[in-house]
Amino acid sequence: MPRDRSDIEKPEPHEGGETWGSDLIAEMLRDLGFRHVALNPGSSFRGLHDSLVNHLGNTDPTMLLCLHEEHAVAIAHGWAKVTGEPMAVILHSNVGLMHGSMAIYNAWCDRVPMAIFGATGPVDADKRRPWIDWIHTSRDQASIVRDYVKWDDQPASLPASLASMVRGTTITRTAPCAPTYVCFDVSVQEGPVPDDLQKPDPALYPVPEAPGPSDRQLSQLEEMLSRAKRPVFLMGRMSRSEADWAARVALAERFDARVVTDIKTGAVFPTAHPLHVGPPAFFVAGPPAEALREADLIISFDWVDPAGALREAGATAPCVNVTLDHQLANGWSLDHMAALPAELHIASPPDTVITALATRLGLDTSALPAPMPIAKRGTLEDGDQMSMEHFSVALSHGLDGELACLVRLPLGWDGGSWNFGHPLDYLGYDGGAGIGSGPGMLTGAALALEDTGRLPVAVLGDGDVMMGASALWTAARYQIPFICIVCNNRSFFNDEVHQEKVAKMRDRPVGNKAIGQAITGPDIDFRQMAEAQGLSAIGPVSDQSSLAAAIREAITLCKSGKPVLIDARVAPEYAKAMSDGMTETGG
Repeated sequence: MPRDRSDIEKPEPHEGGETWGSDLIAEMLRDLGFRHVALNPGSSFRGLHDSLVNHLGNTDPTMLLCLHEEHAVAIAHGWAKVTGEPMAVILHSNVGLMHGSMAIYNAWCDRVPMAIFGATGPVDADKRRPWIDWIHTSRDQASIVRDYVKWDDQPASLPASLASMVRGTTITRTAPCAPTYVCFDVSVQEGPVPDDLQKPDPALYPVPEAPGPSDRQLSQLEEMLSRAKRPVFLMGRMSRSEADWAARVALAERFDARVVTDIKTGAVFPTAHPLHVGPPAFFVAGPPAEALREADLIISFDWVDPAGALREAGATAPCVNVTLDHQLANGWSLDHMAALPAELHIASPPDTVITALATRLGLDTSALPAPMPIAKRGTLEDGDQMSMEHFSVALSHGLDGELACLVRLPLGWDGGSWNFGHPLDYLGYDGGAGIGSGPGMLTGAALALEDTGRLPVAVLGDGDVMMGASALWTAARYQIPFICIVCNNRSFFNDEVHQEKVAKMRDRPVGNKAIGQAITGPDIDFRQMAEAQGLSAIGPVSDQSSLAAAIREAITLCKSGKPVLIDARVAPEYAKAMSDGMTETGG
């Protein structure tokens, strides 16, 4: 559903006159192929902002104005989850970088590419304006986020700045992917361009091809699989490619391998396939845990926390670890999880290994997944309160016949209530398990999905929407259509569960668990909040029939180019997908 945005802040480029440092920085953003740049304005990059508007004018990258830096990063995160490509983000000085830091951590944990550009007040103290330039200038500004970006730089000249832009963009696109950060001195942006300066050619700095498995490794992997009677594939962070999907299915069928998938990552294998052991969940339990205990070979394809999953399941089978993730391990962030004891470690992207082995075995990988419209399941049974099970049934009725992409699902979602049969059926969680990323990631993903024929749909918790609410304005401003359904239990309910557990352990009143957790008195009017930002809004609805009808109305509005929010009130409940291991708060 592409939209014509040619009339939105797209002046003709200014011709003639002197060329400034920021003009070349803006040109380099264009030369590097960025289609969009998400930003919240700031004086530290006022020169670059002027260049984007008046020097580039109506050429790419399109500026996406955001009301908070965290949302700018989250929008780029959502874009990358669909496209696998980085969006450019510009953050103002140290204060903007601090605002964006939570979303940067999400992108780091989710292993997505993102080119973040910052700026600082004059490094030369003699050039700083009183007060404001001093508090907006930091020594080693990138130290704020260095532990969760892949590479950073603070170049001191225009040639070095352009070179760092090329290098940072190449690095973020190189597997394993993660954000990079380059910080521009305001003086470099606002200085004139030397007559003899030559911009670097991005074509001369191509993205290195990811390493593939050696013949020896493929032979050993094939031999291990041929001997195994009960192999299990843990399929984690993998691509959105249909060809890669087909190769995964072919390899699993060749070795009769049971497949376990993770709801924290996107759809990577058909959940209705006989070899899929489900449901996908945040933690390994039930049939997936049983499959791992029974396995005589376990292959982790870039699974998030494979050692934790095997410990949780009580699995003891020999393991193969297929991942490049060890290359991002550092001493600050523990998102690299425990080390997996493995008889074979192949340092390659998982889909590269699967495709290479499928080719070696002569497997037919031509059966690409066909996008399938949603089919309703169950019957609508209205009552006083809507459970999560009722919610998912109503969602299927509302989306019946539509080709949709579930951008996000809440913590309490039952993975067994929905089948995924295509890599764009579901995009996964946010990486860092913080709150407030959902609206921004939905906006970015919806922008990326516009030429796919997919209806972007996100089911977000009420706490998540409240923390990220102003990201919705960007969608309204740039006419980015989607359906945002607030799964509104009026509480940070995951923490109510934790409070109940602690109260029971200490023999204290369980009835006090909602104190400091419930988002009531007053209730939040999500409809008014969305309408105030220019969205279409429906609700509140509190029964299945009303929710299904609201979704059908939202589809009509969305197809006309509008972002839509639905306030759907559900009963607080502890979902089957959760376990004692979930410690982050959730709406």
